[in-house]
Amino acid sequence: MDDAQLLESFEVLALAAGSVVMQAFLQGCDVERKGDDSPVTIADRESERIIVEGLRRICPGMPIVAEEAASAGDCPTDPGPEFLLVDPLDGTREFVEGRPEFTVNIALVRNGAPVIGVVYAPAARLLFSGRPGAASKAVVDDDFAIVSRQPAKVRARPMTPVVVASRSHRSTETDNYVATLGQVEFTSIGSSLKFGLLAGGEADIYPRFGRTMQWDTAAGDAVLRAAGGTTTTIEGELLSYGPRRGESELPYENPSFIACGG
Repeated sequence: MDDAQLLESFEVLALAAGSVVMQAFLQGCDVERKGDDSPVTIADRESERIIVEGLRRICPGMPIVAEEAASAGDCPTDPGPEFLLVDPLDGTREFVEGRPEFTVNIALVRNGAPVIGVVYAPAARLLFSGRPGAASKAVVDDDFAIVSRQPAKVRARPMTPVVVASRSHRSTETDNYVATLGQVEFTSIGSSLKFGLLAGGEADIYPRFGRTMQWDTAAGDAVLRAAGGTTTTIEGELLSYGPRRGESELPYENPSFIACGG
């Protein structure tokens, strides 16, 4: 299966998982707490089940790092050069608070780089997709079918760039960094939609200081890179993916990063 076919398969799985997520969002569901005190719902677990079962059919034998399985201790310590990253419900805090800023994320990592990614925002009816050389933004209808699609491309940075930051995890470090940029417009939004705004040319810079996990970022990062953007560490190196032995108690934790459009 080539990259284009893989991306199409990821889209199908994300749309199927998103339908389950939306049902729980509209009907309401109980909220539990994981060991790190982050919220988890039946929507997280059912979405992950749909995606993981589908990926095992599509990519048999390929290692899968999925958020809820990893939280339960089921996580490959050495996935090799090619593996899958899944966040079945990115933005669970937004989800449980009734805000539509949550996404379903699926990504393929190859040699440390996120090369294929899908970010589906079911409440916003948007699907961002990317593979090497091709990124798109699609509109999805109430029947979870794609009704229109257009290419996604980052824009050249304007004189007054738009900075997008986490709604739930805004930090002093973020504010200090933004202060170094001069005059900017500032907006806050949850989940991987931030990467989508950059990839679609609606925002320019996404600084993130503090903890994120690789399943939070890989799909959006893949879309952004396919659209012509970059995600780098604070030191200016491309953000890489895979277990970081000895760097953290959590091997799939990201360092702080800056994602940029043009």
